[in-house]
Amino acid sequence: MIPDKAPQEDVFHCSEDLKKESHIPSFEKYKELYTRSIENPDEFWGAIAKDFFWKTKHTGCFLDYNFDVTKGEIFVKCMEGATTNICYNLLDRNVHERKLGDKIAFFWEGNEPGDDLTVTYRELLQKVCRFANVLKSQGVKKGDRVSIYMPMVVELVVAMLACARIGAVHSIVFAGFSAESLCERIIDSQCSLLITADGFYRGDKLINLKLLADEALQKCRDKGFPLKTCIMLKHLSKEPEAAGRQSPPAKRACPDLEQEKRKVKKTRPVPKVPWNPDVDLCWHSLMGGAADECEPEWCESEDPLFILYTSGSTGKPKGVLHTVSGYLLYAATTFKLVFDHQPDDVYWCTADIGWITGHSYITYGPLANGATSVLFEGLPTYPDVGRMWQIVDKYQVTKFYTAPTAIRLLMKYGSDPVQKHNRKSLKVLGTVGEPINPEAWQWYHGVVGEKRCPIVDTFWQTETGGHVLTPLPAATPTKPGSATFPFFGVVPAILNESGEELEGPSEGYLVFKQPWPGVMRSVYGNHERFEATYFKKFPGYYVTGDGCRRDKDGYYWITGRIDDMLNVSGHLLSTAEVESALVEHKSVAEAAVVSCPHMVKGESLYCFVTLNDGVAFSQALEAELRKQVREKIGAIATPDYIQNAPGLPKTRSGKIMRRVLRKIACDEKDMGDISTLADSSVVDELFRNRCATTV
Repeated sequence: MIPDKAPQEDVFHCSEDLKKESHIPSFEKYKELYTRSIENPDEFWGAIAKDFFWKTKHTGCFLDYNFDVTKGEIFVKCMEGATTNICYNLLDRNVHERKLGDKIAFFWEGNEPGDDLTVTYRELLQKVCRFANVLKSQGVKKGDRVSIYMPMVVELVVAMLACARIGAVHSIVFAGFSAESLCERIIDSQCSLLITADGFYRGDKLINLKLLADEALQKCRDKGFPLKTCIMLKHLSKEPEAAGRQSPPAKRACPDLEQEKRKVKKTRPVPKVPWNPDVDLCWHSLMGGAADECEPEWCESEDPLFILYTSGSTGKPKGVLHTVSGYLLYAATTFKLVFDHQPDDVYWCTADIGWITGHSYITYGPLANGATSVLFEGLPTYPDVGRMWQIVDKYQVTKFYTAPTAIRLLMKYGSDPVQKHNRKSLKVLGTVGEPINPEAWQWYHGVVGEKRCPIVDTFWQTETGGHVLTPLPAATPTKPGSATFPFFGVVPAILNESGEELEGPSEGYLVFKQPWPGVMRSVYGNHERFEATYFKKFPGYYVTGDGCRRDKDGYYWITGRIDDMLNVSGHLLSTAEVESALVEHKSVAEAAVVSCPHMVKGESLYCFVTLNDGVAFSQALEAELRKQVREKIGAIATPDYIQNAPGLPKTRSGKIMRRVLRKIACDEKDMGDISTLADSSVVDELFRNRCATTV
């Protein structure tokens, strides 16, 4: 599977200076460790587990599993019998055992330049303990689910780690999602409490988060699931306004946000915050009365840690469930080795914590290693297109992790905004969220990294918990656009449609033959869906849903989604979910959504809508449909193109031929075999009326 020697031609090699300090300094060392991780995973992962604290040790085999639905229920169990607390390992261990209390955990950089603060490991531990006590005072206990709907602020990290400290299960909802999406996730995971903020700015745009949260809670009540408590952080506002009522009673009042260690250079309008005294509680008032210490709840290895929703091909999001010990080990190890973490590094992942990248590589992985990270609230282009590189210089960032979407966006502005900043601190660059096209890789390597920084182009999923195909900075010669080789403990295979493993250079379905500690354990509340989605198609394998090509040198190349999913700006969207939002409009009889290439986002949403009889297609209707999708799912799912489609290409059995629609969206006239179409004239009409796309 792994070649005996790394290729020397058509690849980029790491500098000798980086190899000197690297954890894995050569391809030969990588191969040796990889072989050990596959042949003796108990010994490999057991040695890594010794770096962490266990209240009780595990008994039996380190990793037990069944991936074959024909042999019984699918399961993965890691370190059964062990007990620990992940928050203890991230904070207490670093403060008390490793003596890192005064080390900076986060440089927080706000939306506005100059709006910043620093938080040490000791301060973070204190804040987490206090908020853990707040949650306990509200009746939250081990196993309860807590929904978090917050901007990129330190308090988001505090909230998630406070849940982990008391054994509660956090379910973070990206703050760009709609009230409907938040409601759906609250109900599905049966959350007992919501944590949110008044609002935040993304560039010049004000997001009134509390209004959206209140709308979601009303939708929950309408569906028979009233949430009794909402804790609100004051991030922007001063006194909450009672929205037509008298001011809230003093015990629920929300005092002015403490500005200690925080410098705000630019004042902006703040939102009017609705306040429901029967439900709402103020973060700051609650924290003011909470104790600084909170004993951790010792959890079993396979106790749930968090639920994170990802789009499903049925249109209903899947609650991906991760558990304590395996996730801790895998997030910590992938972070340490993929970014070649060193004690004096300043690491910056530009993702949002509302996505799995933020869970694994802003919170859990870095903190488990005692790392210093940048936590950024803003946009890469605000207030100007040099913002990211200004931040790199400000904090002397050494390891930088971002999405191909952001790279392509900044490429449009040329090299000048990058080169006016120093960037000499950078040592390793990373990409995440989608395959990076070779042109963007070359620009990232040549302009941003000045041809001296290796690029780790990582492939993984919400479901995998951490990197599964990735270069290692000093060990792996890289090819632009390739995910390279598997991480330790990961055994990939490429299958054909019949489920046969392909050897050598090949292309087909990407699957994995055995688990690693951080892989998901189930779909929350629906284990049958877990089995059907990931294991039914090819029994004995975890099915990623992605296509993959392996070249003559053994390098893996991700070719894109095979199922009905879209990858827009590095975020997976379900075509069924977008279609469902469109057909809820009274004017729409039927909808079909496909992707077409987009220069910045990777893929864009191209929507075909069939209207009800007597309804005329218009710009006003188009605007209504876009608004409907935004409200139902979120701004990330806003259609780029909406085409009026009096008829859709269907087989005689009535199935929509999406392959044909993708050809139309991409303006590709070669249709291939369309003999199964019930009415081929539909294709000609759709071509004549297609939207003018730009790639």
